[in-house]
Amino acid sequence: MEVKQINSMAQVDSAAWNLLTGVAYPFLRHEFLLALEQSGSVSEQTGWMPAHLLVMDQEKLLAVMPLYHKLHSYGEYVFDHQWAQAYQQHGLAYYPKWVTAIPFTPCQGARIVIQPEGTDQLAVTQILLAFVKQRSEQLNISSWHCLFPEQQQAELLRSLGLSIREGVQFQWFNQGYSDFNDFLHTLNASKRKMLKRERRKVSEQGIHLLRITGTEVSESQWQAFFQFYAMTYVKRGSQPYLNLAFFQQIAATMGEQLLLVLAIRDDKTIAAALSFVGSDTLYGRYWGCYDEYNSLHFETCYYQGLDYCIERGLKRFDSGAQGEHKISRGFEPITTYSAHWIKDARFAAAIEHFLDREQKAVQSYKQDAAAYLPFKQ
Repeated sequence: MEVKQINSMAQVDSAAWNLLTGVAYPFLRHEFLLALEQSGSVSEQTGWMPAHLLVMDQEKLLAVMPLYHKLHSYGEYVFDHQWAQAYQQHGLAYYPKWVTAIPFTPCQGARIVIQPEGTDQLAVTQILLAFVKQRSEQLNISSWHCLFPEQQQAELLRSLGLSIREGVQFQWFNQGYSDFNDFLHTLNASKRKMLKRERRKVSEQGIHLLRITGTEVSESQWQAFFQFYAMTYVKRGSQPYLNLAFFQQIAATMGEQLLLVLAIRDDKTIAAALSFVGSDTLYGRYWGCYDEYNSLHFETCYYQGLDYCIERGLKRFDSGAQGEHKISRGFEPITTYSAHWIKDARFAAAIEHFLDREQKAVQSYKQDAAAYLPFKQ
């Protein structure tokens, strides 16, 4: 087996990559990662420099691992700014670092994908980790961070000596509901009334919602969506991570896995939300509006997604990072993971100690959040 490093998804055959990763998890698709690069959303200018790893057995692709060379910590959703500050205070450089993640996408999934048949999973993972450590010495890179891997992969990396960090997100699980009202019947009376009231208020404002598969979205609708998406960042005084070219490219190459929700009032689009459709999961990703309307965010970003999951028999709605307001709407706290290799042994020990203490607080927070779930006892 040989490890090969590439600096663009264009350097690996798309069919071979997708045959290995599958398309059930849309963010690992060759088309998604290539669109990030070709649109300029990830580049040297944005501080996400592709350095993907391939494991080859002669000409056969055995394993892949997305990897980025980074000079900052933006767009990751696992916050290590304190670690960088500690390095700086000791006169050391935390950047550059390696990051294995889907840029700007805090959704759990496989991060190292290995041919399942006849391949030693542990051995391939060890080979990749050894390569990362060797290149880190050669390029003076401080660390490697694997963000939002599945739990099984995180535990494997823990067994190889990496530090594991835990976090909490909120996800909705489909219990075989026949329709939205069936879901509502599982909630206590006050929360059931709240959700009904929020949906009714949207209708009373003269707003109706339109759900469109990505392959059917018009160019003008993509333009409108992008303006709303960008406005979400402008309101916070920042620039959007993604550009219109990215959305146009994934619409053309993987549009069947996109779901656009438009909010319409007086024949005018007033808000939009974009989700990705996996094999059994809906991934809510981007939202935006110009003006605020009562309960519109909940309807566009959550209730339309719940309707879609129930109609299509999807098992889960992954609504992304943060958002304690999701708890009262039936989104349950789940544990997320990241794995960290720190080259400097002194900092590795200090960070491990920090993570031990942080984990206790994270688990306590998760338990407290679960106590506020709206389901009937």
